[in-house]
Amino acid sequence: MVVMVLEKVPISLRGELTRWTLELKAGVFVGTVSAMVRDLLWQKVAKSLRAGGAVMIYTSDTEQGFQVRYAGDTSRTFIDFEGLWLVGIEEKQG
Repeated sequence: MVVMVLEKVPISLRGELTRWTLELKAGVFVGTVSAMVRDLLWQKVAKSLRAGGAVMIYTSDTEQGFQVRYAGDTSRTFIDFEGLWLVGIEEKQG
């Protein structure tokens, strides 16, 4: 299973992802694809972000049962702490 969360990305990218996944809410995609398709989709997403950000979570043989990839400017920070993924919120200065 693959879950992708996209923030501030072109609408065309969201439209393209709906070919392989379901868009449950604006920018939230879920689907079951092969590892090859997953990696190709991630390459497409990472190249098409512009000023946006993306997070992909997919099943994996780890302690938590999933792996995380992220790219661009996301509203969350992700930390790999000795094999466990932690999520934090960055405070914006301004």
